[in-house]
Amino acid sequence: MEIEYVLPNEIEKRSFEIIESELGDRKIPDDIKPVVLRVIHTTADFDYYENLCFSENAVSKFNEIIKKGAVIVTDTNMAKSGINKKALEKNKCECMCFMADEDVAESAKLNGTTRAAASVDKAAKLSKPVIYAVGNAPTALIRLAEHIKNGTFRPDFIIGVPVGFVNVIASKEMIMQCGVPYIVAKGRKGGSTVAAAICNGLLYLINS
Repeated sequence: MEIEYVLPNEIEKRSFEIIESELGDRKIPDDIKPVVLRVIHTTADFDYYENLCFSENAVSKFNEIIKKGAVIVTDTNMAKSGINKKALEKNKCECMCFMADEDVAESAKLNGTTRAAASVDKAAKLSKPVIYAVGNAPTALIRLAEHIKNGTFRPDFIIGVPVGFVNVIASKEMIMQCGVPYIVAKGRKGGSTVAAAICNGLLYLINS
């Protein structure tokens, strides 16, 4: 295989061209295409063509929420650091992660839960619209589903892409039954980089 010489500022564009070429006849609806392509670009995993599930009008609903000055809450600082801050600032939005907060650690220890679940409880107190992006902890999705069921906290949008084996599939299925707009990666695949890629793909659509 020969080396392909591509200018630094053209690498991403060329990558997307290769992805679309390798997708062949597999078509992606125009409204979700930039998000799916960005996730495949981030992971080099074409399984996301089939794994990514979008609730009805998910992209337009995300746009509406962002324009209200939403807070994106992540379950890892890695996901938080990967979300484009300039794109957030253009829409007067912000990104938060509570996983390293002392009060979250204390709450988790006191209640015998994970920090991810305790972080959801803290996010429930926010006064702004909340987009919850989960790339690591299925316990965060489970706690979100519990809050929604109990009427104690209803995030405006959920990105549910935790990776792993324990309760990962079940927690994603729970979110898809909650009645909240979502983007979920069915199955065991996901991760913080996927959560950030989805957020960025959606934000770039708004700012394009």
